[in-house]
Amino acid sequence: MTPDPAPEVLRYTAFSADPAGGNPAGVVLDASGMDEEAMLAVAAELGYSESAFLTERTGEGAYTIRYFSPKAEVPFCGHATVATALALAERDGPGELEFATPAGPVPVTVVRQGGELRATLTSVAPHVEEIAAADLAEALAALDWAADGLDPALPPRIAYAGARHLVLAAATRERLAALDYDFARLGALMQRLDLTTLQLVWREGPGVFHVRDPFPVGGVVEDPATGAAAAAFGAYARELGLVPDAAVLTLHQGADMGRPGTLTVELRAGDARVRVSGTGARIG
Repeated sequence: MTPDPAPEVLRYTAFSADPAGGNPAGVVLDASGMDEEAMLAVAAELGYSESAFLTERTGEGAYTIRYFSPKAEVPFCGHATVATALALAERDGPGELEFATPAGPVPVTVVRQGGELRATLTSVAPHVEEIAAADLAEALAALDWAADGLDPALPPRIAYAGARHLVLAAATRERLAALDYDFARLGALMQRLDLTTLQLVWREGPGVFHVRDPFPVGGVVEDPATGAAAAAFGAYARELGLVPDAAVLTLHQGADMGRPGTLTVELRAGDARVRVSGTGARIG
């Protein structure tokens, strides 16, 4: 009997038109014959923060999608969603897509602007919650951050828009740049709180932020451009009244890792969901 051929694994970066920037993701456009073990093995071999797998086509432009880090399945991944949408658009043309994710339905629109494809995902309904004082103290200890190094105008919260992220705001760009944390200690806390990443931010201006995302629970020290965290941060910023109900935010991420990328976050009045958009490029 002839064994089934190995699935084609594409490599894309999201949130940068430069293959050397943004956040790389593996993309398998036909994972219908793969089980969890096989998907995890592909994600681990690639070593990217996440890879995406389309396990079923359910209609025109509609797919079931799953996401794996090198260590485990995750409920939602923004950059791998963008990467997958761009791969589909290159194959089938731009248009409307809808992904059935473990976190819920995520529509994506892909358009061509100039010579570039640009994807915009719409998150599931978000929410924001307090973090216990003891848990915050543990997070700061694992990061080796002092409490007085935080920006009091952006208080710590756990935000969700498909995955849970702890938002911590540095008072200075220098504090954000000096990231050297206890991998095991932070990972243990994140496992206990069911956090996907920490969204570390510094506010440059009213709608401009620099962000970094430690990701030890995924087996990765840092995520270069994090769409799920960007969506959660948009919900956080609106919930706390840091921005108007309708706003467009620019998040710069990855520069401290040598992989700069840009995420655009859009908030619309009367719609709790958050839209995250960016470009991308095929790697290799």
